[in-house]
Amino acid sequence: MSIRIGVIQFPGSNCERETMLAIERAGMVPVPHLWNAPTALLDEMQGFVIVGGFSYEDRSRAGVIAAHDPLMVALHAQSDQGKLILGICNGAQILVEAGLVPGVLHNQVVMALTDNKRIVDGNILGTGYYNAWIQMRLSDTYQRNAFTRHLTPENILSIPVAHAEGRFVMTQALLDEIKVQGLNVFQYCDAAGQVLPHFPVNPNGSIDNIAAISNKRGNVLAMMPHPERTQNGDPIFLSMRDAILEGRVPQATALYYAPRDSACPRYAAPSGSTECVVELKMTDNQAWTVQNTFKQMHAPLIVHRKTHWEIHCDDPTVIQQIKQSEVLYQNCKEKEWVASATPGEAAIAILVRAKEDLIGQKKLQTLQDHFGIQGVKTIKHSVVWFFSHATLSEKDLVDYILATHMISNPYAHDCYRYTVSSRARF
Repeated sequence: MSIRIGVIQFPGSNCERETMLAIERAGMVPVPHLWNAPTALLDEMQGFVIVGGFSYEDRSRAGVIAAHDPLMVALHAQSDQGKLILGICNGAQILVEAGLVPGVLHNQVVMALTDNKRIVDGNILGTGYYNAWIQMRLSDTYQRNAFTRHLTPENILSIPVAHAEGRFVMTQALLDEIKVQGLNVFQYCDAAGQVLPHFPVNPNGSIDNIAAISNKRGNVLAMMPHPERTQNGDPIFLSMRDAILEGRVPQATALYYAPRDSACPRYAAPSGSTECVVELKMTDNQAWTVQNTFKQMHAPLIVHRKTHWEIHCDDPTVIQQIKQSEVLYQNCKEKEWVASATPGEAAIAILVRAKEDLIGQKKLQTLQDHFGIQGVKTIKHSVVWFFSHATLSEKDLVDYILATHMISNPYAHDCYRYTVSSRARF
């Protein structure tokens, strides 16, 4: 039997070659499938790998634009048939944002893969892209599934990671349920197999050292490390092959978990703080991509985006020093934004801030350690998204945007209705 594995690629994917080689080493046939290919071709495949890379340049955040691609609707249907889907790195991010992992009822989004957190002795070493060789193993409570047949918890895999948003976050209630069900399939560990929470054993600060999570059915796996880049990861692909050859379709079962509602209170700048809102001097590709994605979803919105800094400092001289340092923004490509009124322009603004706001903390640390700037209590980083629509009311527009998770994930971000002294000129 020839096992055909669809190698799913979006604009920005870049790990297709090593993925196809890993599939071939396992005795299967890789079949490239681009995002714009006919979805009917998926019926000819026995399984799928969504490859790593930077789909749509990680615009808005990693995986979310691809998760809204029509191809993912077709992959939902393939998963419902019991076919195997392995998402690696960016593929894992796409699966999480599409709700295929962990697979609650109606594939609702109930967790996030968000900014890396690398902290040692209270110092933030970094918040973005990180690549290194790590160790991982099956968790002690893992559920045997289609990707683990050639492994036991005693097998320690040394494989690379390479990502900027690889930290699993979720509520404690969901984590408890995932552990009870054994869906926390792989965990980061040291060379001796000890699951230690600190960096560099845990390379991104992922909750409970989770490196990969499956759905309850066991046919979909979201994995941040790259098993395709080394023969050390071949047991995962061999397990996939054997599960397909066995031909047993696992029972379709959704994970029981009720997701939280997305709140969006009004933003109020704290007393003693200064707001600095920054816009690009060039075309904002992130805003354009979000606008185009909404258009494809039959929601013709006008979308703009600004960067928002909240600086808690009482000294205007220090505020000026911060701006001149170019740590918060670079004058060559960005400028402070001044709102100006445009008659008849109806728009809403939503401020999105990471719950832990590691970027803001890192900027403050840089200003203190490298520029000697003192007297600043906090710096907080956010993105303000502006939306306008011809017919929707403000409430309906806000509710719709938050429901899509296009600009925020409620498990990684807080959202606020943002008001400026006058409306933006678009």
